[in-house]
Amino acid sequence: MDEQERAPDRPAAPASAPASDKPTRAKPPTGPTTDPTTDPTTIPSTDPTARPPSDPAAGSTDGPPPKATADSTADPAARPADRPADGTPPDGDPAGKTPDPETPAPHDTARSGGSEETDRAGAGNEADTEAASASQVYHNNVNQYFLGALDAPEMHFGIGTGGGADSGKARRRAVGRLDAGEADAVLASYVEPPCFDQAVTALQRDAVVVLVGPPGTGKRAGAVALVAAVARGTDYVVLSPGRSLEELAGGRVEFDKGVGYLLVDRMHEQPSQTADFDWRRVRDTVRESGAHLVVTTVHESDGRSAESVRHVPWRLPDLAAVLRVRLTRAACAPDTVERAVALMPDGCRIAEVAAAADRIGQGAEPADVWREYGTGAAEPVRRWFDGERTPQEWAEVTTLAFVTGAGYRDFETCQQRLEQWLAPAFPEPGEEEAAEAARRAADRRLSLTRNSLVAVQERKVGALTRTALVFPHPPYQQWVLQELWTRRSTVYWDGVRDWLTELLLRTRPDLDLQLSVARALAMLTVPAFDEVAVNYLHPWATGAAGPAGRSTAILVLHWMCLDESLAAVALGVARGWARSGDADLRSAAMAAFSGMLGVRFPTDAVQALLRLTGRHGTRPTEAAFALAGLVAVLAQYGQDTGAVFRPLAHRLRAQRQRLAGHAKDSTLDTVLTVLRARDARTGRPVCADVLVHDPAQAERIAELWAGVLDNLPRRSRALAGLRTTVRALAEAGEEPERAATGFGAAVGAVLPPAERLRLRDGLLSREAPAPRTARTGPAATPLIDTFLTAVLSTED
Repeated sequence: MDEQERAPDRPAAPASAPASDKPTRAKPPTGPTTDPTTDPTTIPSTDPTARPPSDPAAGSTDGPPPKATADSTADPAARPADRPADGTPPDGDPAGKTPDPETPAPHDTARSGGSEETDRAGAGNEADTEAASASQVYHNNVNQYFLGALDAPEMHFGIGTGGGADSGKARRRAVGRLDAGEADAVLASYVEPPCFDQAVTALQRDAVVVLVGPPGTGKRAGAVALVAAVARGTDYVVLSPGRSLEELAGGRVEFDKGVGYLLVDRMHEQPSQTADFDWRRVRDTVRESGAHLVVTTVHESDGRSAESVRHVPWRLPDLAAVLRVRLTRAACAPDTVERAVALMPDGCRIAEVAAAADRIGQGAEPADVWREYGTGAAEPVRRWFDGERTPQEWAEVTTLAFVTGAGYRDFETCQQRLEQWLAPAFPEPGEEEAAEAARRAADRRLSLTRNSLVAVQERKVGALTRTALVFPHPPYQQWVLQELWTRRSTVYWDGVRDWLTELLLRTRPDLDLQLSVARALAMLTVPAFDEVAVNYLHPWATGAAGPAGRSTAILVLHWMCLDESLAAVALGVARGWARSGDADLRSAAMAAFSGMLGVRFPTDAVQALLRLTGRHGTRPTEAAFALAGLVAVLAQYGQDTGAVFRPLAHRLRAQRQRLAGHAKDSTLDTVLTVLRARDARTGRPVCADVLVHDPAQAERIAELWAGVLDNLPRRSRALAGLRTTVRALAEAGEEPERAATGFGAAVGAVLPPAERLRLRDGLLSREAPAPRTARTGPAATPLIDTFLTAVLSTED
């Protein structure tokens, strides 16, 4: 088994109106895509107020515009006939062209005696490395900005969230050992559905059971409860949804006796004549190991696998009982509990009931809470769409769905441009209709005030107050998108696609606008995943909307990770990109895996990035930078950085006996890049913070340092990086001596006696006084002595 598995949304600010009155078909820019003043040597900060470099404008929109028709040959997002519905390109060939650098690029700069040595992270061309690092910084800013924005009090996503995004949960991995507290919380309020006993019987008999049902039916909680009811132990391990039947049966997953395994939202595999045989192998493997496995999926069985492993249709539990249990545990008064149950509307998902119960338990009035959940909560939106609406009103709600939180001027600019793109979707107006439309267009702001789906929110920005246009209730955004998709035709959505592509390509969108567009597209994947994958994710990731489009495509995947029912889908898209023969898609995958997606699925992220570091025809620096960026994000949010260090150490051991070769060089370069990566928030090497705050990683980090120190071509850079890391311990924590001693002992344990002496000579010969800019705290130079004392004191 992979070791990982063992164990404020501010108002958007679009640019001013384009020069041309008519839409112009967007084309990708051909010039540089990054700010040349950006420092490529560090991993950007996660501070949400820190602005990354702006995307350059792609040129004027002047010129004769082509017709905005559905079959326009100039359409940058036109769908090829052979493009698969999952958004991946037709060619899945793992061999391909060298990727264009678009992923985060952490570099390390070590100073010795006043001179600066910049880590090139590889034996390849230095110019290529510099170009890769410079362009990757922007994407890392996007990843970090997204995580910081989750803390905004007004940040919402999807239906049933009941408030701001759960940033704590969003920053936790979705695979690996399930925290005991999380399992206990699930079991304490769990209500068994009628099909529960049937699943228990199947799990007891076969050690494997598959729960099949639509999203929102409580399959994940049911899987935890099933394992608790049947398995002997209390350990729960969540496997990656990307695990195939071959991997489950063929030894890639090591099932331990007494442990319960959950494979949540398993990805769909192509129908196979050997499906029943493959399931039998999985069943036998799990049963022989003494473990239990519960798989959940939304995909119905093809009929050939039911004989070997039972596929149980999963149903919702009694939602009234779920609500009663949760409110009783929250110590609500009996009359509050019964009033909440009586007022619960029809059509609620179990996640909505849980969210409503949390709010009522915190003192909210049940009648007010239930207005936002269930089928009735969307009634105001449906009533609006049932009325006779003008093209301008359609443009108002569509603009608000994608550009939420903008001020009046920016909103009206975006709306006016959208109306031009949507014109082919409506019949040509007569004279009277044209006069009325002109009158309404002359006073857009008055029209907005009459629109019941548009609300004005006053937001504090420091000492100032800004006006933002939003929906009256956050869930309206999801319902508006669903209604738009249901009621409007292809030509309308062609206009929306071209408008958003132009917005990202022809303007200078800030990250607030990109976040808003990405969030809306993530919501749109619920009713129309193919539309988003084919017309936005794939073309934008390949450059159809410029650098901002690539970043926005990645942000869509990040937003999808916040929804338990969409997280596995986002992972599937990124995995397809990583396997693609298209260089731009591989670059987008690296950027996605180095951020939010990597936090949620570290196993898959590390596997994909390591494959890309050793791929022929690909510069390994890109994937190495992405791995370093992932380490920084994991460290910042208290996640297991060993998810990166352990596989790296394993790969380094596997290459130890080789004298040379592409695989060994790429592994060594990757290790050195990760070890020397710095965090821009502090300027310190990431490894220094890990050694202080997660000393359990010292053994793996020491093994990695020993591996690169043993390589003569990289020894000089390794010594510089190691010295910088040890000195940085003085600023990383309150007890740097303890960290230096523990790290030194770990390094000494993996070095032969002769190499320990060589290390001492190498560090002391290169040692220099601490910089004058060092923060207050213990002197950095004595830490070298402390570290070396621990290295040399190691007993053989």
